[in-house]
Amino acid sequence: QVTLVESGGGSVQDGGFLRLSCSASGLAFSSYTMVWFRQAPGKEREFVATVSGSGFLTSYADSVKGRFTFSRDNAKNITFLEMKNLKAEDTSVYLCGARLGYSGSRYATNIDYWGQGTQVTVSS
Repeated sequence: QVTLVESGGGSVQDGGFLRLSCSASGLAFSSYTMVWFRQAPGKEREFVATVSGSGFLTSYADSVKGRFTFSRDNAKNITFLEMKNLKAEDTSVYLCGARLGYSGSRYATNIDYWGQGTQVTVSS
């Protein structure tokens, strides 16, 4: 049974910082590209960031590039999303996902497994 569990969400002010984590079990972790998506009420699930199985390759949505950093610790089966200079438009439920391989990881329909999500709220 594959389980992905997010943590680290919360409420911060504009310009604030949060670090999300995603703990994985039940899969060959390093064989999976890991992703973060976000989904606000009434909106489509939106790509945020992806990291390759090795951790060497990362890609970010333009909206978060330069502010968010995605990393993974394959020895501990954990990924991290460090979010700085948070903005109101970053408010969303953040979802961890896993895809076998690498291609197509920017598209929610191609993700094999999802966590339940963690809420991030940014206010002034």
